[in-house]
Amino acid sequence: MAWSSALGSGLREVWDRLLGGAGGIRPVPSPHPLRNEGAAVLADLPLEKDPRERQYILTRDTVAGAVADAGLEVTDPRLRTVFGTSFAAHLDTTGVASLDDWCAEVTGALGMAHAPVSLTTACSSGSDALLVGAELIRSGDAEICLCGAADVLTPAKRLGHTVLGTMSPTALRAFDQAHDGTLLGEGAAFLVLESGRSARARGARPHGRLLGAGSANDAVNTAAPDLSGDSVVAAVGRALRSAGRSAADVAVINAHGSGTPVNDLVECRSYARVFAGDGTAGPLAFATKGAFGHTLGATGAMEAVAVLLALREGVVPPVHGLTNVMPGFPLRLPLGGPAAFEGRVGLSVTLGFGGFNTCLAFGAAT
Repeated sequence: MAWSSALGSGLREVWDRLLGGAGGIRPVPSPHPLRNEGAAVLADLPLEKDPRERQYILTRDTVAGAVADAGLEVTDPRLRTVFGTSFAAHLDTTGVASLDDWCAEVTGALGMAHAPVSLTTACSSGSDALLVGAELIRSGDAEICLCGAADVLTPAKRLGHTVLGTMSPTALRAFDQAHDGTLLGEGAAFLVLESGRSARARGARPHGRLLGAGSANDAVNTAAPDLSGDSVVAAVGRALRSAGRSAADVAVINAHGSGTPVNDLVECRSYARVFAGDGTAGPLAFATKGAFGHTLGATGAMEAVAVLLALREGVVPPVHGLTNVMPGFPLRLPLGGPAAFEGRVGLSVTLGFGGFNTCLAFGAAT
């Protein structure tokens, strides 16, 4: 697996910075009036470049890193690809015929053997790419899938969240009493999924296991979530059932944690329902958007990497920007520094615009 973020690109490098409480959000000047000029941008990918070129470079380099980390070649004929994004460079680029052009450009340039599967389910795109890859493997249509997502920061996205009122005028404070919105970032993450049979045959050393996945849609609004949390609860339940696990087995959750009061409230209500009466203190929850910014379509894939690293080390980073936990949040949260946990099952939960809710269940490497 590999990721690219405002905190860097090395797995160890970025994880250590997260554990140390680092944040990647900084003032990024804009010629347009915004609620907040704060954003998390990639240091080695100048914003002056064309958005389409930035999307291509970001994806190409992160894909190459993930494939190399898995001990494979990008031209391996067994390798299938499932790529996700929210809008990539589409909103700010003229002459783009289709939202999947960027996927074909990357796989073609790298000499990959198969045309990519592409999808966009808003902020759940990265998670849904992993869900689709898992189904390709479970069905026998593939043995190895490269799955993930990429999204670059563009003026239209910043303006859009300003107009919607979802952009924070102050700072991104997920699950904090003072939460008042999100701040955008950019990044990418890709993970190689492989059947156990294939991994054993070539002596692969996995980072962990994707145990199960589940999704559900609010079917309520193009932007606002269903306040009941029914769809989030359904997605988590489906993921646990497909993994053959119960709520009591979950040790850690990477929550969506966008910092908007409405989304944070939905997660609060949903987790209270999922973990009520399971006979335990409940899992440890954490969130990374305060450090990475909200990377839109890439966020689910980036958070999948974070869950796998957390399971490997038995520790989660502090929630950047969290000082006073919102009333009624039902799970433990790391405050002021890293927090340790025991257990081998973790969840990653994403809530996308349009009600696209996805949950991935991961197990620690054995």
